[in-house]
Amino acid sequence: MDIRKISIGPDYKSSAMHYIVGQDVLNGAYKIHLIKYDSDVHSIKVWIESQKKEIFLWKEFNGSMPISIEFNINF
Repeated sequence: MDIRKISIGPDYKSSAMHYIVGQDVLNGAYKIHLIKYDSDVHSIKVWIESQKKEIFLWKEFNGSMPISIEFNINF
């Protein structure tokens, strides 16, 4: 399943950081392109896309942090 959003941190409502596919980041120079679970290293990776359509790995989160995941659900 495709991940739509992740929230990192112990308090979802007040102090967690939220990352959503399509969200502008780094002062609008990039958008979140893909959020994917990497089963080889048991982490979640966030890939971003530049305005020139180049894709880069931006962040990686491992299981030592509280993570909430929302999946795309297509009915």
